[in-house]
Amino acid sequence: MINHSLSLVHLVRTPRAAGASEPPLLLLLHGIGSNEQDLFSMTPVLDPRFFVVSARAPIQTMEGGYAWFNIEFAADGGMVPDLHQADASRLLLVQFVDELVEAYGVDPRCVYLMGFSQGAMMSLSVALTRPEKVAAVVAMSGRLPEQALLNHGSADEIQKIEFFVSHGTFDDLLPIDIARNCREELEKLSVPLTYREYPMGHEVRPEALREISAWLTSTLDKRG
Repeated sequence: MINHSLSLVHLVRTPRAAGASEPPLLLLLHGIGSNEQDLFSMTPVLDPRFFVVSARAPIQTMEGGYAWFNIEFAADGGMVPDLHQADASRLLLVQFVDELVEAYGVDPRCVYLMGFSQGAMMSLSVALTRPEKVAAVVAMSGRLPEQALLNHGSADEIQKIEFFVSHGTFDDLLPIDIARNCREELEKLSVPLTYREYPMGHEVRPEALREISAWLTSTLDKRG
């Protein structure tokens, strides 16, 4: 059921397995032009202990989908993001996480962010700038925002976050070099990092989703 009561419209899947009184939160963030239904379709294969929320980005696109920030294409074919909108969405997501903790009683110490493309960028941005809010990140086919690197939080806090970064070697929208740069920058921060490349385009194939799901379960198991 779609919930309109908090800052962002969202879908909810309550935990399907008995667990702690404060369940871990998995917040799903879609890519540009999509909506909250997109990544929510993955929930059947995700760990049943998660309280899953799939959020709708705040900016409606001309095509009828939604975005975390608008992008313009430069004369040389490069993409120019609206940095003001991106930062506004980052702050909105930080607020939204606090709202979810209060509204649903999820564990504020166990907040996972999982995003695709632009949603991956937002996940990385929130985690790096407000690391005390995030336990783990899954960044699928996204870019590491430069502003997040320039304004990242405490290295000690960032190093407590576990990262899974995945990308397609045949991605013609965000080429694989973007993911390899993300890996290099995260390695410089000495974070716990799992990095995977798959023979796919700008998408999430079943083999990638299976490995991501297994990684999510493993990180939960380690937290006890």
